Amino acid sequence: MPSGEGLRSQTEMSERQRRRGLNEAVFREVNERIRDINERFELEPQSLDLVCECDDTSCTDRISMSAADYEQVRADSRQFAIVPGHSDSTVEVVVAREKGYDLVRKQSEAAAIAEETDPRSP
Repeated sequence: MPSGEGLRSQTEMSERQRRRGLNEAVFREVNERIRDINERFELEPQSLDLVCECDDTSCTDRISMSAADYEQVRADSRQFAIVPGHSDSTVEVVVAREKGYDLVRKQSEAAAIAEETDPRSP
């Protein structure tokens, strides 16, 4: 049976993962608004200038991708686009390395949070 200290450590880790997942959801929401503005004003840029969707709230790095590539990222609620090197192997796996960004897919509890917070989910 786990000790009280072990349970506390698991709870702290779970809470930290939850906060990280929520941070990423906020960045995803910002990028959704950027896409919406481009559509609303019928802007058709060569690429969208987006924010890194990593879990670091102090990250201000930018990524660029075509609107079509962005739609492919958003096709899976568990996927996020981040600056190369910003991945966190405790909650995600890099599934593709693209020009200027990595595509990561959330795992376990982080995946559930990503799905629950997806603005495109019904």
